[in-house]
Amino acid sequence: MAETARITPPPRRDYSMFDAELTGAVMNLSLLRRLLHWMRPYRATFAVSAVLVLVASTLQILLPMVVSLVGIDYVIGGRTDTGTPDMGLVELTVALSDGLGLPPLLAACCLYVVLQLAWAVTVHAHRMTLITSVIKGLRDLRLDLFRHLETRPFSFYDRVAVGRVMTRVTNDIEALYELLRGLGALIGEFAPFLVALVIMLSISAELTGILLLALPLIAVVTFYFRRATRVLFRLVRLSVSALNQNLQENLAGLQVVQLSRREGYNHRRYTEINERNLAAETKSMRLETAYGAFTDSIASIAIGAVLWFGGGDVIQERMTLGGVVLFTQFIAMLFHPIVVLGEQLNVLFRAMASGERIFQALDWDETIHEPDAPADLPARLRGEVAFRDLAFRYDADVPVLRNVSLTIAPGEKLAIVGPTGSGKSTLVKLLGRFYDFDGGQIFLDGIDLNRIRSRDLRRRVGVVPQDFHIFSGTIHDNIALGDAAIDRDRVVEAARTVNAHDFIAALPKDYDTPLSERGQNLSQGQRQLLAFARVLAADPEILILDEATASIDTETELLIQDALRKLTAGRTSILIAHRLQTIQEADRVVVLDAGQVQEVGTHEELLAARGLYFTLHELQFQETGTATES
Repeated sequence: MAETARITPPPRRDYSMFDAELTGAVMNLSLLRRLLHWMRPYRATFAVSAVLVLVASTLQILLPMVVSLVGIDYVIGGRTDTGTPDMGLVELTVALSDGLGLPPLLAACCLYVVLQLAWAVTVHAHRMTLITSVIKGLRDLRLDLFRHLETRPFSFYDRVAVGRVMTRVTNDIEALYELLRGLGALIGEFAPFLVALVIMLSISAELTGILLLALPLIAVVTFYFRRATRVLFRLVRLSVSALNQNLQENLAGLQVVQLSRREGYNHRRYTEINERNLAAETKSMRLETAYGAFTDSIASIAIGAVLWFGGGDVIQERMTLGGVVLFTQFIAMLFHPIVVLGEQLNVLFRAMASGERIFQALDWDETIHEPDAPADLPARLRGEVAFRDLAFRYDADVPVLRNVSLTIAPGEKLAIVGPTGSGKSTLVKLLGRFYDFDGGQIFLDGIDLNRIRSRDLRRRVGVVPQDFHIFSGTIHDNIALGDAAIDRDRVVEAARTVNAHDFIAALPKDYDTPLSERGQNLSQGQRQLLAFARVLAADPEILILDEATASIDTETELLIQDALRKLTAGRTSILIAHRLQTIQEADRVVVLDAGQVQEVGTHEELLAARGLYFTLHELQFQETGTATES
């Protein structure tokens, strides 16, 4: 044997922690820093957006000043010096009036319209640049997450529900979009807040101080609102994930659901989960509504306070009427950022949980062992396979394979049979490196499998499973599988060889015919022939048929058997089969029981030995009258 590679068995993982590990932290700065990694390529666009929001904030401040200081104090009141900084708006209005020969009121209106249009344009440009950058960054994050999840081993998806994984790629990414968009909106709120605060202090420090007394009250209420909603929003995310999981399971098994008349039971289960989601959503909406009513009330009280105290100052000529009006308009700028912050906290809670879920998936480092110094495979393998004392278990306490030793000669056709749960499918999955095995070794042409990269190995091992998967696309797409080396001629030749060409040619667009979901516009036999064509087009040296003919209709039986003969010719073939025809044509038959090799021999030899194979044979065929007489 060639040099072997020993690997440490992978650690046993607690897959129940895939959701339980979430901490639900309100503000996890490390998550935000990691998220910025995907935003970094678009930082120039973010910088443009930041400049635009500053311009828009300045214009937002100027608009109410035109109304109050220019329109009320200057145009109506005739005052040019009110002691309130007007940012040069009065002088600009005078210049427009003199230069264009317009009445001062019309000049003020023209100035207001120009500033309003400029504000609308800059706000729109800010939002578009911000959203474009966010969408592109999250697109990259979604692609990286998809690429990472696509390379997780079978052991991961054996234990983690697909619906929960899908939630991370869809709902959780969407929650991050809402977060980043909300953070951009907050910047647009707090920039005018600071400018308005400075101007209000210059008008009346006393009145500004009275208004600022409301800010701690809002902050305290916001703090308790945050605490109350923190748990609720995590419950909402978990319930949505459970809904997705339940829906995916039921739609994937819809045929079984309808055949077993399970619709009512499934509806009750889905209703229970949906009710939990409704309860959490309702509680969160009640809190949001109460919080919104509170902040609106505070704003109304603040306006009343300004009118009361400011009105007295106007009468005593300590303030102008325009100054009081400007104060009331600035109240929205003073309190609205706090209101928006409270609303964004809801988004923040959702996004923090979503961010944890996304990065938890990205950090899930479970992989198949890959060699540091991979072996170089020849251009064409002979196809010898050897199992040496192979041991494997899915769960720590349940061995599936125990000390399996077996050699398959190049070009040999080997059938593997045994009772359900004997380890037949597991044995060939290990050959395809879908799992790391606990003990023993597997050799391919004398090369230890642990010294071969999984992607190199899977080019040499073709698998036809019982449950053949159809991808969205055409017949050609499902045979070539995106491999640029498999051209149209090769696809057609593979289909001809396995007797699939005739039914494909009869389809409306032959090889360009689009297939429906899971290939439901093809029969089971046609899908199986398509599976054979797919493997033949890839031209592997080793072929595995995992009960690939278990569900074939009798109408295509002869076509299937002929395709099998052509497919296995000149290849090392491992057949996990129940059909007598397939087993009889094998060179040898291996009988597995409880994860161990019990018998090895030809079909006739094993029947003559009257051991486990004989018993399985009798049990399978006694009802059809084909059992071998004792």
